[in-house]
Amino acid sequence: MKEDLRALLEQADQLKFEEKYGEAIRVCEQILSEDPSCVEAFEEIGDNFISLNQLTKAERALRKAVELNSNSANAAYLLGFLFSCKREWQDSIDLLEKADELKPNHPEILRCLGWSYAMSDDRGKGIILLERARTLAPDDIFVLTDLGVCYLNEKNVEKALPIFRRVLEVDPDNEKARDCLVIVEEYAASARKMRR
Repeated sequence: MKEDLRALLEQADQLKFEEKYGEAIRVCEQILSEDPSCVEAFEEIGDNFISLNQLTKAERALRKAVELNSNSANAAYLLGFLFSCKREWQDSIDLLEKADELKPNHPEILRCLGWSYAMSDDRGKGIILLERARTLAPDDIFVLTDLGVCYLNEKNVEKALPIFRRVLEVDPDNEKARDCLVIVEEYAASARKMRR
């Protein structure tokens, strides 16, 4: 990739980080006007459209990225994540498994794969994958929150409680973790009363 296009890709990534998704998409379209086979630009466009919750446009861009490079772990991951947003769990799992094969032991891929398995009624496998992701990224609040929710769904208070406490240590303003912690603590208190 030419240096000027690489710089534009970095600019698009920075704009995405700043949540300026439309601007990031326009920069990627500029890249594609010069290099219509730039897989990374299609991946960025897809990622930004996911952030804008424009899933049809995101899917179109990501399918183009896969068409250009069927071995792109990032395109497979993003498309798998997109299908999880749509609650199309098996499609999500298939793509995330491929992403994991192409880029093994990536915590974000494992997190999404674990979540998709857990939501597709294979909670055991989902938890195993999320635990692997936590081993690789012990302070990742997304990994921790997803794992905590899975344990909460299993009514495993002993495992859920320390996870949500850890999320709040890492991110004290995390409302989802705070809400889940309240639920876990109420459940634990109720369970203690029942044992008396």
